[in-house]
Amino acid sequence: MEPSTVRLCFGVLSLFLGCACGLEITTTGPASIEKASGQSVKLDCQFTLAPEDSGPLDIEWSLLASDNQKQDIEIILYSGDRAYEDYYPPMKGRVHFNSADPKNGDASIILSGLMSSDSGTYQCKVKKAPGIRSRKMLLIVMVKPSKPRCYAEGPTYEGKDLVLRCMSNEGTSPLKYTWEKISGTNLLPASSVQDPVAGTINVRNASSSASGNYHCTVSNNVGTEECVLHLNVTPPPNTVGIIVGSIIAVLLILLIIAIIIFCCCRAHQKKKYEKEICNEIREDVPPPKSRVSTARSFTVGSQRSSLGSMSPSNLHEYALKPQYDKIPSSEEYERPPSHVAVPPPTAPRMIGPNLSRMGAVPVMVPAQNRDGSIV
Repeated sequence: MEPSTVRLCFGVLSLFLGCACGLEITTTGPASIEKASGQSVKLDCQFTLAPEDSGPLDIEWSLLASDNQKQDIEIILYSGDRAYEDYYPPMKGRVHFNSADPKNGDASIILSGLMSSDSGTYQCKVKKAPGIRSRKMLLIVMVKPSKPRCYAEGPTYEGKDLVLRCMSNEGTSPLKYTWEKISGTNLLPASSVQDPVAGTINVRNASSSASGNYHCTVSNNVGTEECVLHLNVTPPPNTVGIIVGSIIAVLLILLIIAIIIFCCCRAHQKKKYEKEICNEIREDVPPPKSRVSTARSFTVGSQRSSLGSMSPSNLHEYALKPQYDKIPSSEEYERPPSHVAVPPPTAPRMIGPNLSRMGAVPVMVPAQNRDGSIV
């Protein structure tokens, strides 16, 4: 073998031996940590360097993706003697290096204000050429149980089956429920069956001895909460009295409804009767007044025809005749028969010789009757 080849093989072997004996992570803590939400956690990552590790120091913390198709999330970095703590926005201000100078061999971080979304697998990777080492740990952020609500489900009467229920709306599973009686004999009823997962107690054929105060505790790995229930088992009510009272109440309601309907019908019939009475024509009402314009036109026309058939010689007779066809005024028309005006007295007839003395010329005029027609 040539000397150059031997030196090359020795150099490669020295490089591998240097890597194996160089950078090392010395943390031996648990690989899984459980914490409650709102608390803080320290993720340890201690390391040592060897003289062969002469390159720049790089520290990288990342949250590994649960799906292989997704990328890992880098949350904090140390590179070029500088820490980048606000690298991941959801953890901004909540994640810091435990040491002010991680070059001293402490790459641990502190994560505060834990939330359920912080749960996952974290990886610490330390690089100092030619050495590279990493460590993984699982963080489980659990939610503490909320204060439960205790109540009795079903009728609390003697001889009936009832259920005591305890329920917490928040909390990371698994949740464990525990019931105990804190009054009287401090013993649960003999016929009761407890379910620690559902948080219930089924009491069959309850008796008055089941009355008392009950205490329920809900817990998980990060906290506990409790509530108290006061149970009072009473004798069953008088169902006969309740039924009779219900029947009487229904009858009274029906009677009131019938009275209201009867009153409404009477009022409707009365209103209809009054309306029919108003529409009837009374027999003693006088007939409507005649139209004056028609009578006036007829009388004036008759008068004109009469005057047209008269001669000057018999005008005095027309003037002396009573005016039967005179149109009465509105006052005379509306005046009662007892107050009708008396026609004026007839003027004396003038004798023919007298007319001759006055220069009148006698004329023959056909005789006419009273209505002006020629006889």
